[in-house]
Amino acid sequence: WDALWSMADFIIDGDRFAQKAIRLHIYHLLVTASPHNKDIDTGLPARGLHGEAYRGHIFWDELFVLPFYNLHFPEIARAALMYRYRRLDAARDYARENGFKGAMYPWQTANDGYEETQKIHYNPVSGDWDPDLSRKQRHVSLAIAYNVLNYCRSTNDREFMHKYGAEMMFEIARFWASIAQKSDDDNRYHIRKVMGPDEFQEKYPGAEEGGIDDNAYTNVMTSWLLNKMIHLYNDFDNEKLKDIQDKTGINDQEVEKWKDIRDNLYIEFNDDGIMAQFKGYFDLEELDWDKYRKKYNNIRRMDRILKAEGDSPDKYKVAKQADALMLFYTLSPEQVKKALNQMGYDVGDEIEFLKKNYKYYTKRTSHGSTLSYVVHAAIIKYMKDGQDASNVCFKHALESDIYDTQGGTTKEGIHTGVMAGTIDIIVESFAGIELFKDHFALKPSFPDHWKHAGFRIHHMNRTFEFAFFNDEFKVVSLSEYEEPFYINYNGDKKELKSHDTITFQMKNH
Repeated sequence: WDALWSMADFIIDGDRFAQKAIRLHIYHLLVTASPHNKDIDTGLPARGLHGEAYRGHIFWDELFVLPFYNLHFPEIARAALMYRYRRLDAARDYARENGFKGAMYPWQTANDGYEETQKIHYNPVSGDWDPDLSRKQRHVSLAIAYNVLNYCRSTNDREFMHKYGAEMMFEIARFWASIAQKSDDDNRYHIRKVMGPDEFQEKYPGAEEGGIDDNAYTNVMTSWLLNKMIHLYNDFDNEKLKDIQDKTGINDQEVEKWKDIRDNLYIEFNDDGIMAQFKGYFDLEELDWDKYRKKYNNIRRMDRILKAEGDSPDKYKVAKQADALMLFYTLSPEQVKKALNQMGYDVGDEIEFLKKNYKYYTKRTSHGSTLSYVVHAAIIKYMKDGQDASNVCFKHALESDIYDTQGGTTKEGIHTGVMAGTIDIIVESFAGIELFKDHFALKPSFPDHWKHAGFRIHHMNRTFEFAFFNDEFKVVSLSEYEEPFYINYNGDKKELKSHDTITFQMKNH
């Protein structure tokens, strides 16, 4: 435990609750997966190893969990991705069974890699068993490809990429190219009958068949992924390219088709430039939020409330968690703009685009998932006037399990996504650390009442220690390396040599 804690601990002075909650989160994450069990063939269960919730299944929560392991115990991140690789054939089978090519990973999976998602779901408000269509959340495959890229970017593990990661990502890209269908009406590609991260919207009002069309998160991330895979395909040397072609059968003609899909996926906007959560979203009814708050007080699970009243969340502009806004969590505003521009959409200034979408969707989100506050707290960092709101969302996320704010769910198992997500907020949002191969860029902006924050991270086989104070911060190199490495703080660039310390004076806080 001493060895684990020396790498994983976060020190927070000035916020006793945050310190206690973050250490609780670190502890539970290390109970779920540590270097001591890296050789066990398992993924990272959404509810840890702490109870019967979700029957131990693996979801997309790895997207929120793996950043912690990437920067502290990368061997665990690699092991979790190997769990996915060993089930690649099952994902290929699942795609074929549904009429698609490539690899389609299931929403919930366990030992054999096949679909484990329930078909009915118990509603404790009504006492009824309702249909569960959540297996339509095909975006889990996007999360896996995203995790592979992030892991390799953090560790420079080229062996993993060449032997395992690239094969997974090419097959996932092939699936998305297969599910995207071009329409003669608008000459654009459409992805139909899926669900986005918001699990309330399962289908269109009155529809018998499940799923919605052209989910913004799904379509933009698909375009982004295809773009990444096109570049990766072209960057491989001849030997590695032949190897991946032998494994997947990928060829130049198929990749050329991906360019057309990448550039022409459909996204709907309203007259104010708001990105539609999915096609037809703006035709839905507005919900009387005040009415339900007065009647039920806790309205996080608006889906259960509406169904218990004989109504349906499918009719309303109501979200369980960030959906369209999730784009700004996986990608930066600049990357979102670049992807949309590539698709032929001009969204203007990326920060203003984020602000108006945030203002629109946060009013229509019930935060019925613990992950929702993580996403909101993280993306507020891009809005310079939103620090107070970020702190509030961060506190709500910290409270999720320690106070069981979901109303009994923590007794069935902790939420690994929110636990790791709160740690990631400290690293990426509050410390403002952006990782590059030969440098870190920092834009720290901690809560005003924090007097000191300290932690370590592991990046590309090098370990660094950070100590932030109100008026200065220090970065310490704890490793031996020869290549030049720099710290860039708001344009002030200093070289950090092996086993050395550099100090920056805070320009603002």
